[in-house]
Amino acid sequence: MTTPVVLALHYQNDQLHPEGRIRVGLAEDDPARARLIAAAGRLLAGARARGWPIIHVRMAFRPDYADLARNTPIFRKTAEIGAVRDGHWGSEFFSELAPLDSPREFAFKHNRISAFYGTELEALLRLLDAKQLVIAGIATHSVVESTVRDAADRGYEVTVAADACAAAGTAHDNALASMRLIAEVGDVDSAFAALAPKGHA
Repeated sequence: MTTPVVLALHYQNDQLHPEGRIRVGLAEDDPARARLIAAAGRLLAGARARGWPIIHVRMAFRPDYADLARNTPIFRKTAEIGAVRDGHWGSEFFSELAPLDSPREFAFKHNRISAFYGTELEALLRLLDAKQLVIAGIATHSVVESTVRDAADRGYEVTVAADACAAAGTAHDNALASMRLIAEVGDVDSAFAALAPKGHA
């Protein structure tokens, strides 16, 4: 049984910090925001304790957005609000969920919806001999779902850590329901329990 790999998607200031430009519907005083950060923290801490590799992925565009594909409403809106510009605070990892300086942690940026598109992700997963992925991040219905579908099509077994994901309104629950056709969906604790080696808690 190979070691699972965690994909932590878009845990960035613009998505999570109270002063971020996106925040996927999670207001500063919304209890759901604190629960999301806590769950994501448990996911990263648990992976580190188990020696699982973690791949942190952030979205970032050139400050002039010359590398932003304007064919989709979501990216046009990103440019309109001035979000996730590379080299700016908003595109950096949220401090509580940032990568550690460790040979088991990796980080890169991308500028499409799926974390696979135009990135080194699949080559890195092959290097890690990955078969099972635990995926979480923001937003559930965009980067998470797109990456989960891409991973499933490439033959990976996928578990979605739902409580470490977020999206505004009903998009979160709808995306989780859709992904249940191609992935296991549960919370962080159930993901660790399901993927524990036999004979281990």
